[in-house]
Formats: sequence, structure tokens, C-alpha cells
Amino acid sequence: MAVRADWFRGLLSLVTRELRILCKNPIYLFCMVVFPVVTMVFFTSLMAEGLPEDMPIGIVDLDQSSTTRSLTRRLDAFQSSRVVAHYESMSEARKAMQRNEIYAFLYIPKGTTEQLLSQRQPKISYYYNMASVMSGSLLMKDLKTISTLGSAAVGQTTMRAKGYTPEQIQAFLQPIRVDLHQVGNPWTNYNSYLSTMLVPGVTMLFIFLITAYSIGMELKFGHSKEWIQAADYSILKALLGKFLPQMLIWLAIVYAYEYYVFGILHFPHQGGAWRLVLLGLLQVMAAQGFGIFAFGLMPSLRMSMSVCSLWAVLSFSMAGSAFPVMGMDAPLQSLSWLFPLRHYYMVYQTMVFNGYPLLESWLHLVALVGFALLPVFVCRKIKNAMLTYVYIP
Repeated sequence: MAVRADWFRGLLSLVTRELRILCKNPIYLFCMVVFPVVTMVFFTSLMAEGLPEDMPIGIVDLDQSSTTRSLTRRLDAFQSSRVVAHYESMSEARKAMQRNEIYAFLYIPKGTTEQLLSQRQPKISYYYNMASVMSGSLLMKDLKTISTLGSAAVGQTTMRAKGYTPEQIQAFLQPIRVDLHQVGNPWTNYNSYLSTMLVPGVTMLFIFLITAYSIGMELKFGHSKEWIQAADYSILKALLGKFLPQMLIWLAIVYAYEYYVFGILHFPHQGGAWRLVLLGLLQVMAAQGFGIFAFGLMPSLRMSMSVCSLWAVLSFSMAGSAFPVMGMDAPLQSLSWLFPLRHYYMVYQTMVFNGYPLLESWLHLVALVGFALLPVFVCRKIKNAMLTYVYIP
């Protein structure tokens, strides 16, 4: 019992030492509290509307009929589109799109209404800028819809004049009725699925860097031997005393983020509170474990932080939210298993977003636990570095 009491007193001494370091160095305040909170507010506010609205488009209407003006008014009424200008020619509209004044334009040639009424299939064109995938896709959908609605309206009028019943007209214009269900995110809210990946990804980036930085600073300021001696030459005790206070701070930030997005912003989620608590804990422990492992592989402040930065930035591409991992090449699919954010995102999608049982994502849960245990493989190397290495700028 006395040995155990001495062990806990030594651990408490290490924790107190780390708290003094955290309070003395302002970089910890900014990287552990200020910047994560700013990131959280920035991303959730940036996409607060869920979808981009009233994106500017232009009209080139050479027909100037009541039918084409009606199409323009309908297009302007769509949520994503707003008609901001009318142009005399395609050349003017193209130049306006190149100047980023508009994202798309609709071209209606002369004689469109006459050909519609005579059922000669007129051609109207729409052009949209795909330099921005989101705006281009949404505007393409609106322009395609208005083109279909225009032909359907004229066909409906013609068939009604010929005496067809509403049921016959509907069956002719829409032979197959689509019953669309968007599971999990019926609002197509970009904020609810992008922010839930970007904010945790940036948070893990800060955890990676601060973890490697904390160990590297012991070498830089010549306190490494003092740190190991205070832990009775037990590297596990030294690491526990150093990163336990940081873990508690990171958990407070992560749980505050989860309460903000799920409790205040009401992002869709099917899982219970215990799943969010478990996911936040695994996120922090996995990120800290990777940061310690990176320093253990290369016991250098500069090199370890560079590796952590590179790995964190690549995580955004390998997570699978922007581009599905199953669509990547086979080597990249295998490489994706080496990124903690990928497993975090899969657990979130499975357990929280869709509400599936814990066992459905057990492999990714085991992977996160594995990242948390990575320091076990480099503990001896870190201890050796702390006792024998000399810091080189």
C-alpha cells in the first residue's frame, strides 16, 4: 500500500509540474482552447444555412416571349438560384462568368416558344462553372429542372387542349414517379456532415502537434532528465503525468463541441449520449497516442511535428467524406487504415449518424484503441532520447 501511495504521489507531482508548464506557456492556451473554439465557430457559422442560397446566374433570352419570361421567373424562385442579370449574347454571359459575376447562365435561342408549340423540340442550353463543385452541381440541378418544367408545361397545355384527362397527362409526362428518401440527412444540409468531419479533424491536428511539441520542449529546454527523474525513471509514469492534464482539457473541448453541434445546433444523430462520450474519448486518446508515437519514431521536435502535420492534413482526404474510400485505388484504400480520422469518421457515421449497434463498427473501434496504445512500442526509445539526446535546432 505504501508503494502504491508513493506511486500516486509521484504521479500527482508530475501532473502538477505539467499544469505549471501549461499555465506558463501561452502557446498551450491558444492551441488547446482558443484555436479549436475559433475553428468550431468558424466552420459551423460558415455553413449555417445548410445549403448555398441565391447563387447568381444570368439569362440570355433571345426569344423574349411570355413563355420564356415565365421560365425565368420560375428559375429565380428556386432556393439556390437568383437571376441577377440579362445579357444580349452568349459572349457577354461567358465573359461575366469568367469574371465570377455569375456562376451559370441559361441560353434561350430565338423561336423557342414557336418550336415548343409546334412540337419541334427546340434546344436551350445552360452553362455552369464547375470550378466550385458544390455551386456547379446545385445550379446544374436547377437549370436542368427548369428546362424539364418548361417542356412539360407546354406539353400539358397542348394535351389539355386535345381533351386528355389530368391522369392521362400525368402518366404521359411522368410515366415513372420517383419516391425519393434521403436517409439520415433529408435536408441535404452540408453543415451537418462537413462540420462533423472538419472540426474533429482540425482538433486532432492540434492534438497531434501539441503532443509532439510537449515532449520535444523537454529536450529543447534541457528539462528531459529532470522529467524522467521525477517519474522515478518510469517512462510510462512520465508520459501519464504529462498527458493526463492535456487529455482532460482536450476532452472538455471535444465534449463542448459535441454539445454545441448536437445539443444547440441540433445536427441529426441517432445514437445516445454514451456513444458521443465514447467517441470523444477514443478521438482524444488515439490522437495523443499517435502524437507520442510520431515523436518516438523520430525523437526530434521539428521532425515529429512535421510528420504530425503531414499526417493530419492527409487525413482530410483519406477520411472518405469528400471522396469515398471505396472509389480510391487499392493501395490508397489500404493506406486509409493508418489515419485515425478515418476510423473516427466511420465510427461516427455508423454509431452516431445512423444509429447502428456498436458491433457494426467494432473494427474501427479496435483501430482507435490501437492508435491509443501505439506509445507502448516507442516508450524505451523516448526514455533513451530524454536521457542521452542533445537538442539540435
